[in-house]
Amino acid sequence: MNAQVENWVAIGPLSEIPRQGSRRVLWGKTKIAVFRMSDDRVYALEDKCPHKNGPLSEGIVHDGCVTCPLHNWVISLETGSAQGADEGRTRTFPVRIEDETVLIAL
Repeated sequence: MNAQVENWVAIGPLSEIPRQGSRRVLWGKTKIAVFRMSDDRVYALEDKCPHKNGPLSEGIVHDGCVTCPLHNWVISLETGSAQGADEGRTRTFPVRIEDETVLIAL
């Protein structure tokens, strides 16, 4: 049986992520952008745009998406998929909140 085991890692309090903004965390050599929506939903994506690896954590958060600061690609925070005519996808990570602490499944 090939069961995938998720390791939930606490990255800090929800209050340290600005609403409609992001925070970047490291997991080994992987940079992860953690985004907080205005209604406190939280998403985590690998911090690189599928186009030219731009830092999504520095992008503008809007309408459930982030716009890459390099070439304006719009990426869904839920799926990691490029929107519109652009094609590509960045890795997503499951997120949950327990007692105001943000945890990411790695």
